[in-house]
Amino acid sequence: MSLPDHFDRPVHIAVIGGTGLAKIEGYTPVALLNPLTPWGHPSSPLTIALHNNIPIAFLARHGTHHQLAPHEVPSRANIAALRSIGVRTIIAFSAVGSLREEIKPMDFVIPDQIIDRTKGIRPFTFFEGGVVGHVGFADPFDAGLAKVVQNCAAAMKGDGVVLHQGGTIICMEGPAFSTRAESNMYRSWGGSVINMSALPEAKLAREAELAYQMICMATDYDCWHTTEDVDVAMVLKYMDANSKNAKNLVGAVLDELCKLENSDMVLAKHWEGSAQGAVKFMTKPEGRNPEAMKRVEYLFPGFWEN
Repeated sequence: MSLPDHFDRPVHIAVIGGTGLAKIEGYTPVALLNPLTPWGHPSSPLTIALHNNIPIAFLARHGTHHQLAPHEVPSRANIAALRSIGVRTIIAFSAVGSLREEIKPMDFVIPDQIIDRTKGIRPFTFFEGGVVGHVGFADPFDAGLAKVVQNCAAAMKGDGVVLHQGGTIICMEGPAFSTRAESNMYRSWGGSVINMSALPEAKLAREAELAYQMICMATDYDCWHTTEDVDVAMVLKYMDANSKNAKNLVGAVLDELCKLENSDMVLAKHWEGSAQGAVKFMTKPEGRNPEAMKRVEYLFPGFWEN
């Protein structure tokens, strides 16, 4: 059955992850949206699903069939498309390699920091080409959302499965995995886990004034450990084994976010104006490119009117 390509209510919460996360028990798909942004279409159509009559958007980061390599993910289009339908809170999900003995495969991590090891291949800002903005990124994730996730740890089932609070993601370029020397270097830097997805996604969410928190699921020990080195088969094995826990955790987080007392956090009131102020007063009016101004206007309707 085909779904409508429109939805007439704002959607405030989104989940970015694999296609499987859109199939959480109790969520009924009601629309499939594919907004065209100034940065193109998102990496997959946005599945809008209702749960207790509250709409949630689900986006497959690497495409509906996982056809996009990490450096090919159109992160600007993804974030802009979500914001355009009303999204102000993003729960992002990612498989990661563990850089710490205590973070075992199948454990979950709620990171609070990132080290950028991408190579500048991925477009990473909305503010360029004639409109400049320098947005603060000292704390890349949202502390309020992290607390909600932590409080939902009881939703996970299974002996020994742990939800680790805090930690540093190393975001590498990929798509190949690390060398052993790199893996050990990242450990010496204090890295907790490693993936290829956190950036520029988290940075663009901050530029778009969205509350953003990533939930990481460890699938391997990268290649620093004395156990076998990471490969795709290992990652897929653990992802499949723990997909129920991932869905349980995400489902519990969404239930919590949908409560009335969390509405201000979900609407990201605490981020309102943080990026706009950084942009509005940086590039002088005579230096602003009209096309760049239109792109900013897409993100923030009415931006240039005040």
